[in-house]
Amino acid sequence: MGAGDSVRAAEHATVRGIRFGVQETRTRIVIDITRRVDFKARLLEGPPRLVIDLPEVRFRPRPHPLGRPRGLATGHRFGRLEPGRSRIIVDLARPARLARAFWIPPTRELPFWRRVLDLEPRGRTRSTPPAATAAPAPAMSPATPGTGARPAAVARAAGPRIPPPPAPRPAVPPDARPVVVIDPGHGGVDPGTIGVGGLREKDLTLAMARALATELRRTGRYRVRLTREDDRFLPLRERVRIARRLGADLFISLHMDSLADRRVRGASVYTLSEEASDAEAARLAAKENLADVLAGLETPVEDPTVAQILIDLAQRDTLNKSIVFAEALVREIGRVQPLLKRTRRYAGFAVLKAPDTPSVLLELGYLSNPRDAARLADPAFRRRLAVAIRRAVDAYFAAPVRPL
Repeated sequence: MGAGDSVRAAEHATVRGIRFGVQETRTRIVIDITRRVDFKARLLEGPPRLVIDLPEVRFRPRPHPLGRPRGLATGHRFGRLEPGRSRIIVDLARPARLARAFWIPPTRELPFWRRVLDLEPRGRTRSTPPAATAAPAPAMSPATPGTGARPAAVARAAGPRIPPPPAPRPAVPPDARPVVVIDPGHGGVDPGTIGVGGLREKDLTLAMARALATELRRTGRYRVRLTREDDRFLPLRERVRIARRLGADLFISLHMDSLADRRVRGASVYTLSEEASDAEAARLAAKENLADVLAGLETPVEDPTVAQILIDLAQRDTLNKSIVFAEALVREIGRVQPLLKRTRRYAGFAVLKAPDTPSVLLELGYLSNPRDAARLADPAFRRRLAVAIRRAVDAYFAAPVRPL
């Protein structure tokens, strides 16, 4: 089956189950799908993960007792990586090797194609053998359709970079209006925070970005672009590159948080700093900076230019401009949304590291708090927030002398 045929075949393909079984040291992963499509599996380290790429499919897993990860598998997640591509990521307890990979065709009792992958703990060898061709399955659970599970905590990955997804449409020919780039956090295979009632951060940030773009465009004073216009995954540094390619005069990254304490609610605004303003800011930055790892990307442990960029930021006026805009945001958002006690914070967010673009990360509220979650899910309230943010943008660009 060629690549083009696989994509066409996957147009209506649906993943109906992801199940896990264990026999001695071997862990089996079975993916039930309505059509046979191309599966490309590879193993990553730091942290150990199995990454499965396939054409764009729908995910409709059915509940099953074997849907919970076990054996080498400690967690998993799935979703669209970009148009035409979907991804399943399985977090592993330790480095592993892919012992076998094969298909089982549908039967009268089991009407789905089943992609079977057998993992074994990796010994001294560091090589990962290629996926095997179809072979008879050993007597080993699972054997019936299953479901998905929430992601496990992960750490930063190391290794060569994967080519980033295609950028959004290029900017229109330049004119005198400032360019405002809005960045809806998360997307695609990375859902972000899961809040009360199953609300997903990636959906609400995109809805909020669209409301804000509409409000800003209504004025006719700005050229407005979004880093993503749909449910796609974008690596963190690609979001920064998009803003710089578009010549952004202002970059606004939209996010929502969650905590175990469901009483905590309110908005906060972050600007870049080499050191976090408090433990909570450090926690949040570390969580957001893991988005690339959660999506199964191999990323460098550290970008060698980051330290110099941070030094340059301290020497130039970019950070000061970011702070001026952040303070305007606090004033305006406080009119419609409660604020955290320490509203103005700073931390090392990857999406704020453009050296020449004033940037803020806006945490709109806590999806773990029922009241915040209900308001952020309400289109009418999002429009009120959009008006407040637009007023802050107006104030920033209306300054007779740009802040230094």
